[in-house]
Amino acid sequence: MECPSATPRRGRVPWPGLLLAVSLLTSWSPPSTAQLAIVSVNTAEGEDVVLRLRNKPPNPAAYMWFRGEGANRNRIIGHLSMDLKFYAAGPVSTGREKINFDGTLQLKKVNLRDTGDYTVVIHLLDSKKEIGFGRLNVYQPVRVPTLLASNTTVTDNKDSVVLTCYTNALSTQWIFNGVGLQLTERMKLSPDNRMLTIDPVRMKDAGNYQCEVSNPISSVESAPVELDVKYG
Repeated sequence: MECPSATPRRGRVPWPGLLLAVSLLTSWSPPSTAQLAIVSVNTAEGEDVVLRLRNKPPNPAAYMWFRGEGANRNRIIGHLSMDLKFYAAGPVSTGREKINFDGTLQLKKVNLRDTGDYTVVIHLLDSKKEIGFGRLNVYQPVRVPTLLASNTTVTDNKDSVVLTCYTNALSTQWIFNGVGLQLTERMKLSPDNRMLTIDPVRMKDAGNYQCEVSNPISSVESAPVELDVKYG
């Protein structure tokens, strides 16, 4: 927990101290019960995020956070000494990061460039260290997709139709008359699920079609497209 009476001094300090800390990262403490880890997070662009720790060892002496996987001295975000109540920013600090006294890393107004792996090194009082890894994924909220049909009026058992969902979302699902579309042997999806082909169209295919697109933080449906199927 953060201690209000022990506000750390923050700022950039001469590199010898930080480089010495990194050079000491060769002695790792074997996990006592479970492996230290950073809790991975999915979040929206512009949000404030806290990267929390799992299986944190007791009585930490210092925390050092890195961008990327591994303790690379050129990727240090910052170093917080618990006993000295001193914080040093690293070379990849943007000024939006803060290491809290519970070891968590706070990031203000994250952007897509913040996406990636993160590493934390905890210095223990017995001069050993533990290392943990995790990931931050930053996404833009998905936009409403556009659904277009090659033809909306077709003839039973004669014509075909292609429905295309225009989106850059990660996932695409199809909806028919308000429920998930059950594919038949006459239906084919493109590898990215954004194109639905029905060949040939039958009377039972008449109705409203939508595509629902999503990423790990949001989802949205297209406006419906009505397919009219007439007898031949």
